[in-house]
Amino acid sequence: MIERYECADVAHIWSNSGKFGFFLQVETALLRALEAAGGFGVPAGAADLVQAKARIDAARIAQLELRTQHDVVAFCESLAEQLPPAVARYVHFGATSSDIIDTALALQLRATLQIVQAELQAVLRQLWQLAAQSEDVLCIGRSHGMYAEPMLLAQKWLSFYAELQRRAADLQRYAKHELTAQLSGAVGNYTVLPPHVEALLAAELGLKVEPVSTQIIPRDRLAKLVGINALYAGALERLVTEIRLLQRSEVGEVAEGFGAGQRGSSTMPHKRNPVASENLTGISRVLRSHVEIALQNIVLWHERDISHSAAERLYLPDNLGLVVYSLRRLQQLLADLHIDRDAMRARVAAAPGMHSSYYLHQLLQRTTASREELYARIQALSFAALPGAADLGAQLELEFKVQLPRVGYAEMLAHYQTQYQAVKARVQPPAAEQQL
Repeated sequence: MIERYECADVAHIWSNSGKFGFFLQVETALLRALEAAGGFGVPAGAADLVQAKARIDAARIAQLELRTQHDVVAFCESLAEQLPPAVARYVHFGATSSDIIDTALALQLRATLQIVQAELQAVLRQLWQLAAQSEDVLCIGRSHGMYAEPMLLAQKWLSFYAELQRRAADLQRYAKHELTAQLSGAVGNYTVLPPHVEALLAAELGLKVEPVSTQIIPRDRLAKLVGINALYAGALERLVTEIRLLQRSEVGEVAEGFGAGQRGSSTMPHKRNPVASENLTGISRVLRSHVEIALQNIVLWHERDISHSAAERLYLPDNLGLVVYSLRRLQQLLADLHIDRDAMRARVAAAPGMHSSYYLHQLLQRTTASREELYARIQALSFAALPGAADLGAQLELEFKVQLPRVGYAEMLAHYQTQYQAVKARVQPPAAEQQL
């Protein structure tokens, strides 16, 4: 990850020292599982001794790796150097490298996903609050980029909230069902250790057992996570694209925060650009690009090769790091967002033809004219309507000689608020709100 987008807590998890720390957890759990199973000659208290004495020395491991050309072997040698021979001989007993690497990877993912979930829940709380604060604001709803009908601004925020809430649920299910441990040995055939020792290891680490491994944990599990993160990226880009569209000069309904001393252009002092939204748009594209790599990594030769390894070392820390970075930047964007209620209200008031759907259905109930006839006439009047023109409802009353319910701002607001409350009731509040 380049420094510009690095999050220190995530970077530590995926650093060499962080990775070796998770290796140590797995090797310690292996000793504890061997002790619990019995019959392998492991001295009593071996796992406790490792837990008390062993330290990660990344420099020493790097030195050993120059000779071994194998990071797991170098790690195990570094660990054995710190232990009495009677314990050191049982370091890595019965395991193959991928047992340690892939089980440690599950621990890295779990630690990172805890950070992701915390940041995602913070965004959900913000969106829920924005929706609550916008229940009295009408804005113009648009389809195809064109005026459609009035709507509550709260409905926009609730839509983004519901989509991101689905991603939070996806990640929760993933952490519960897809993080697995393995201790099946070379080619996954349990040559040295039986499956019940693997189960003891997994329980010690709080992981599920990988039901059928080869020599690695199948990579469809990682592809699923990257796919969830790609769906998150889609939700993120949809949200920030809305902000970008509403901040355009000719719209001006929202604006990103703009700090004292901030500059929008090196040559145009008047510029105030949606740079955070644009940045997050770019990050969304990078996150989605990782899907292809993750899918290609599913296919390996026979029981295992390492064609996936280099790709994962590159893309996986970046993928998860960018998810966390984007969530934190999104929080700042939403916290500083300016909403111009007056501009929204004025735009709703200045669009007399926007209630055409409402009037079409009122006239269907009050006249004998066909739907096609009514549609064509309302369309013509709507196309002709300009800001300041006579109310569309009044024109229709004159033409069809019926009395129609008046649709002013207050009536529209009350109507859409009623409908919105029914929609809002379908959506589960964020965790913090549920506890109140």
